[in-house]
Amino acid sequence: MKTNYFYLGALLVCFASCTKKEEVKVVEKDIAVEKDVPSQNTSSQPMDSVAMMKAWQEYATPGEMHKMLANDTGSWDEEVTMWMSPDGKPSTSKMTAETKMILGGRYQESRHKGTFEGMPFEGISTVAYNNASKEYNSTWIDNMATGIMVMNGKYDEATKSINFTGECVDPMTKKTKKIRQVMTMIDANTQKMESYDVTPDGKEYKSMEIKMTRKK
Repeated sequence: MKTNYFYLGALLVCFASCTKKEEVKVVEKDIAVEKDVPSQNTSSQPMDSVAMMKAWQEYATPGEMHKMLANDTGSWDEEVTMWMSPDGKPSTSKMTAETKMILGGRYQESRHKGTFEGMPFEGISTVAYNNASKEYNSTWIDNMATGIMVMNGKYDEATKSINFTGECVDPMTKKTKKIRQVMTMIDANTQKMESYDVTPDGKEYKSMEIKMTRKK
């Protein structure tokens, strides 16, 4: 990546300020006397531009976690099971997903298509690994909603899974509620996503499970 990109980020925040002097006329016994009076502006130390450019470069450079996301590139078959309530009867459907890395390998984008309750369904997910916060960020939008679901999570090496948590607005109550997802990498060609919702009284239950198999 060209260093000009980092210079731009650094120049937006790196600057030095200096103390100014103001000329103030003071009248003493009808005689105008000019005095130099320091202004009230406080000086600030310039930020270390070299350190800032280094930090931005580390932030913007894809690493091992991005390589892990890139391993998902390809076409996938999805078996979707959903529960509308803890004791509700599950509904099933089939979908497909096309996954690729975008913006120089920095983000994973998946486009999901299928049917839900007999209606065409389409959703788009993005997943990022944030080098600064050391966590994963995800977004989700689809054609059966008008909001953006945002979640953050950590990777657990022992279980080969990313545990996402976030909040969304319940369309029924118009109130914010907590949501959770667990993405498990079973093997190179198999994944499982489990989504958890909460009941009106705040009890968590599994609301969706998606089994993903890479197309051969």
